[in-house]
Amino acid sequence: MRLLRDNPDGHDVTVYASNVDPGAAALSAADVAAVEPRYVGNDAYAQFALDFCAKHHIDVLIPPRRLDALAGRAADFAAIGTRLMCSPLPSVEVLTNKVRTYESAAAAGIPVPPWRAVSDAEGLRAAVEELSMTDPRLCIKPSGEYSAFGFRILDDGPLTMASLLAAPEPLVSVDAVANAMRQAAEAGEKVPELLVMPFLDDPEISIDCLSAPGGVLLTCVPRAKDGRFRTLVDSPDLESLARHLVQHFELSYLTNIQLRQYKDEPVLLEINPRPSAGLFHTAFAGINLPWAAVRVLLHGDSGLTRPPRLGVHLAVAEAVMEVDPNPVVPEPLPLPTLPAVATMEPQAWAV
Repeated sequence: MRLLRDNPDGHDVTVYASNVDPGAAALSAADVAAVEPRYVGNDAYAQFALDFCAKHHIDVLIPPRRLDALAGRAADFAAIGTRLMCSPLPSVEVLTNKVRTYESAAAAGIPVPPWRAVSDAEGLRAAVEELSMTDPRLCIKPSGEYSAFGFRILDDGPLTMASLLAAPEPLVSVDAVANAMRQAAEAGEKVPELLVMPFLDDPEISIDCLSAPGGVLLTCVPRAKDGRFRTLVDSPDLESLARHLVQHFELSYLTNIQLRQYKDEPVLLEINPRPSAGLFHTAFAGINLPWAAVRVLLHGDSGLTRPPRLGVHLAVAEAVMEVDPNPVVPEPLPLPTLPAVATMEPQAWAV
């Protein structure tokens, strides 16, 4: 939000943000806050967004969640005067599922880690038995989930005093996961597809990308993570890989590529067809990527006049800001009568 407000063109920007949680911190940082409907399907959510943008005369919509609900509605938003900053729907449909992402990336010659998709206890045990022959430490994660929800490191070993006194890790036994999957299936609950794969080595590289429609990379800022420290990495190889991925998946505007190491080589972890939560780090590269993306969306020109400043070392610390004790949060707009289904909770969106 700060980068949008402090844009190099000196435009006044009013930031609207919405969330299903009225107490979300992002709402306190916005100029106007709103509550989103919590459990609705894609059509209902898209209608909420359209009604909100029409009511508030939103110029640019930057969605970090529910992309599958919005990506195919760019023309509908344009009809009410709102430009939608999002990659095309076919790209979103691939990249919001890790199985489809890995299959497409591997077919394009992009390195991916070994993986197996499982949806029941027997499949889990078979995948663990196969992959553990070459990789002793494995992990699981839902194939369709953003963020780290559902991520666990598989560990059947006994608890040692050293591990008890160390920082906690998200460990779980194979038996515990298999039993949870079996019990859910017996109870008629939906069992999500899980990926079983090696637990990949550090460093994790997160590449924030700016691209024009059609998958044309304009610039990127790779950052390596090491605890509370970050390095903006100057690497032609990483830039070349980002260019390949952006072109292959036809990504537009702000997206994020995550890599980790497998047997001392970088492999694809995931691609997010949305701005990353750590996008604000790129300000230390001397460029304003969010505003450059707005310019590309509205005018086809990023306005960038120099390459990013790389090789910079950063330390991540907490920041505190004063906010109103009881921010005014409007009620969600009424929705049409549509079947309600459980959906992922969206985060804040603006401009």
